[in-house]
Amino acid sequence: MRSLGVEEELLIVESGSGRALSLASQVLRTAEASADDESAGALEKELQRQQIETGTAPHTDLAALAEDLRAQRRTAIEAARRNGAQVAALGTSPVPVEPRTTDNERFHTMTERFGITTAENLTCGCHVHVSIQSREEAVAVVDRIRPWLPILIALSANSPFWQGKDTAYASFRTQAQARWPTAGPTELFGSARAYDELVASMVATDTVLDVGMIYADARVSQRYPTVELRVADVCLDPADAVLIAGLARAMVMTAAAEWAEGKAAPPVPVSLLRLANWQASRAGLGGNLLDPATATPRPAHEVVQELLEHVQPALRECGDELAVTEALDLLRSRGTGADRQRQTWERTGNLADVVADAVRVTSGQEPGGRR
Repeated sequence: MRSLGVEEELLIVESGSGRALSLASQVLRTAEASADDESAGALEKELQRQQIETGTAPHTDLAALAEDLRAQRRTAIEAARRNGAQVAALGTSPVPVEPRTTDNERFHTMTERFGITTAENLTCGCHVHVSIQSREEAVAVVDRIRPWLPILIALSANSPFWQGKDTAYASFRTQAQARWPTAGPTELFGSARAYDELVASMVATDTVLDVGMIYADARVSQRYPTVELRVADVCLDPADAVLIAGLARAMVMTAAAEWAEGKAAPPVPVSLLRLANWQASRAGLGGNLLDPATATPRPAHEVVQELLEHVQPALRECGDELAVTEALDLLRSRGTGADRQRQTWERTGNLADVVADAVRVTSGQEPGGRR
């Protein structure tokens, strides 16, 4: 069975005000000092000093992945607490924030090269790694999952606020990420050689620093034998992150099987995929999404159901069908992280309360399904 792992970017926030705090270095030092052999190195720095990244080990069982993901959150939460702060799984900061770029040579170079795009980019995503058997298979998977990726944006949407304002988007993080020159959907590659040649050509333009800045919606990992799906917001409820991971693995398995059977990748133009991303970012689960096959608008629940049916054989093979179906039903009934953030804002009129609620759900003090 294919293994999978999850990386989550989390905000460090202040109790009461909800503002993002530039404490990543302190939080990381605290976590490292208290780490045992199993958790050592689980937390990492990110672009901005107001965020940290967690990463699970590879797992084949969704229940084990869920346990690990929650443990990584607990590590981050405890380290932040010891520095007088809290942690919130939010795709963007609801409270106005001035991002503070992490002090290292790479990030300084990015600030010089990309200017305001780097300076303003305080966003938190959820990246899912799924194991592959070869680079040829990996590229074949990337080619075949393209039309389905916008649905993961809609399911994970958790960033409706930006600089203290409601953006009218469910996932404004998707819009912010689109400012990077390599972000978004990719064209069809057809082979590992074509993929590698295009990546090399992109780096040779001297527009991006290196292959690590290929911020495509899905890419072949340079560090691990995996395909990395990068479209999702960090999920408020850890159960939703596990759902996204389970669906991602099933998508990869389905695509690999199609390639092995000689089934061609859907020739959906990149321009339509960008529109599908935009629509998912705007609507979340609260409106229409674009049908993966026809690019025509359909109710979100119908498009999500189409994905579930598309990957059902893979879910069944992994023993994930019941867990994923139940988690998906719960998410559709209670709404996304973006829905919850807006409900808190409408109820209290205070963005600090939105952050405080997110802190409680992130830590497990309050289940994401409770209103």
